[in-house]
Amino acid sequence: MIKINDRNKKLLNRKNFSQVELTFNSNNHLNTLLGENSKNIDKLNEIIDVEISFFGNKLIIVGENQNIELAEILINKVYDMLLLNKNNNQNIDFSIFESEYKMLKNKNSVDTSSKILNSIDTWKKTIYPKSDGQKKYIKAVNEYDVIFGLGPAGTGKSYLAVAKAVQFLKKGNIEKIILSRPAVEAGENLGFLPGDMKDKVDPYLRPIYDALYEMMPFELVEKKIHEGIIEIAPVAFMRGRTFKNSFIIIDEAQNTSSIQMKMILTRLGHGSKMIINGDLTQIDIKYLNDSGLNTAKKKLINLKNIKFVNLNQKDVVRHEIVSDIINAYEK
Repeated sequence: MIKINDRNKKLLNRKNFSQVELTFNSNNHLNTLLGENSKNIDKLNEIIDVEISFFGNKLIIVGENQNIELAEILINKVYDMLLLNKNNNQNIDFSIFESEYKMLKNKNSVDTSSKILNSIDTWKKTIYPKSDGQKKYIKAVNEYDVIFGLGPAGTGKSYLAVAKAVQFLKKGNIEKIILSRPAVEAGENLGFLPGDMKDKVDPYLRPIYDALYEMMPFELVEKKIHEGIIEIAPVAFMRGRTFKNSFIIIDEAQNTSSIQMKMILTRLGHGSKMIINGDLTQIDIKYLNDSGLNTAKKKLINLKNIKFVNLNQKDVVRHEIVSDIINAYEK
């Protein structure tokens, strides 16, 4: 039985306060869940307003009934994810708790069985949808060959697209990954950046590199790039090519022109899949009405073999304040 400290005894004497005891099968997994120096528990106590104690393979949660229920659901969700992840010997970062907590509060959380069904296995980690919108996005990628992911920053569009591409490559479903985005300046001048064309466009493709390195060993990424199995290039380099047995991702597609978008869509060859992601509220090209993504949405949305998935601020998995910023700008 867990010893209740004096502070928790005082809390239990208050109206609407109670306690719940959680027992876990593995001390090691529980320690991983708690984080280094139990910092995850300290932060949970703060954001949910509960008092969590631990002893051996048990946790005890003291607080108001509704807060206890939220903490219990949240802890069990993250613990289930830990058990499912092949790298469960690594400490759990608190950002996982934060994103799951946000989805629970927004009533946009995905249950564990659905996470398993829509999980994405890569070389380094297993990735799960965090929101209902992300679940629909992954489902669309599984079922369609051309998918448009529309939504604000932080909703996981690019991250999940790269994860699916890596999964397809690992399983041998494709022979090549093509990762591309338009090299359009967001208030900066590309021409003044130092180096050759590759040096100039690499900063625009950095988020894609970061996602790859998170899902594949560094040496393997470099090897696949060197062999041409993973190709990262600006949209302008795609003209005149046809991609067979490939997984093509176009990021920041709102900054393509209508002509570029048509060119991109007609590159699709047999055995290939294409994901086109963008945010129509962040168009950086000079002529806003010429956004290729906006034009494609108007012309293609009713085609039965193409799927459009809309994500919104409820699907944002970055810092909670990002959702508030998006809401403020939309208003």
